[in-house]
Amino acid sequence: MPATVAVIGGGYGGITVAKALDDVADVVLVEPRDAFVHNVAALRAVVDPAWPERLFFGYERLLDRGRVVRDRAVRVDGTAVTLGSGERIIADYIVLATGSAYPFPAKIPIEDRAGAIAALRATHDDLARSDGVLLLGAGPVGLELAGELKAARPDRAVTIVDPAGDVLAGGLSGLAGGFPEELRAELRRQLDALGVELVLGTSLAEQPPSEPGEVKAFSATTVDGRRIVADIWFRCYGVVATSDYLAGELANARRANGQVEVTAELRLPGQDRVFAIGDLTALPEAKMAKAAGEHAEVVAGNIRTLISGGDRLAGYRPGGPAISLPLGPAGGASYAPGVGLLGAEDTARLKGADLRTGPLRETFGQAE
Repeated sequence: MPATVAVIGGGYGGITVAKALDDVADVVLVEPRDAFVHNVAALRAVVDPAWPERLFFGYERLLDRGRVVRDRAVRVDGTAVTLGSGERIIADYIVLATGSAYPFPAKIPIEDRAGAIAALRATHDDLARSDGVLLLGAGPVGLELAGELKAARPDRAVTIVDPAGDVLAGGLSGLAGGFPEELRAELRRQLDALGVELVLGTSLAEQPPSEPGEVKAFSATTVDGRRIVADIWFRCYGVVATSDYLAGELANARRANGQVEVTAELRLPGQDRVFAIGDLTALPEAKMAKAAGEHAEVVAGNIRTLISGGDRLAGYRPGGPAISLPLGPAGGASYAPGVGLLGAEDTARLKGADLRTGPLRETFGQAE
């Protein structure tokens, strides 16, 4: 009988593992959403009404042999996965790929495609009625959203507030700092040219009187006395790894922030057949779709080796500080060790006009 591989989570890493093992195992992909969400393009979708539908890809054609179960894992131990429905999946191998949660609109907390599209369209309409936008957080999400907002409507006032003294000062989730000053300088230059106001080294004295994403004119004051007037605001910080379903010995690998410890082979410590990939891992590197895909390739290869009776598993080495950060369709900056700084034109080319939706159409059997 073929080995059963349970993949928990149908994000970037999960779909890559599931598809790579579909020909050698009985793959069960567990995912509560009814469609894959291309989070990389989520910020474009709230400013461009042509984009919301493009973010979603149905799972129907992802696997040839395996199955996708629309449900949520509520308990995972070393040998089985218990779903919210009560179904229990006994697995030879388990891959944890549940990723992380993040404030809307960078990630969308709605599990059905129709509801998620409606939320994106509602935010687009709200932004159309807003002359001033306040963004809390000068990390990658805050900067990218600012760029999208100004590219869509240059006359709109966009202000970013962050207690750090510079943009990208905290690096990326899981990676403290590491970016060169030339990258930050280029981003500051482009933001200034777009008319984005950076208020750094301070924070709001108190939270705005409205909820994030709610249109309601307000004024906010920073702790150093600066007054900011806006119609709508968004929280652009606060990633939280999703791992509360871990049980038994697996729970011992869970850190206070929800991330899990992994070995060089991306297995949980003390576990031969339980792996973790993507944002869930406590690896010192940027939590990005590219890293999740690289994790997935290593894990898929290692499970193939184990299925065939081998024991020489590949290790994973975290990458250096790298980022490709668009500021609207034609702006942004990128950096990678060995490559150096790339400006707006190269960044726009790297991300592409379709924000890399082309490969996803092929993955999900939707290529034209």
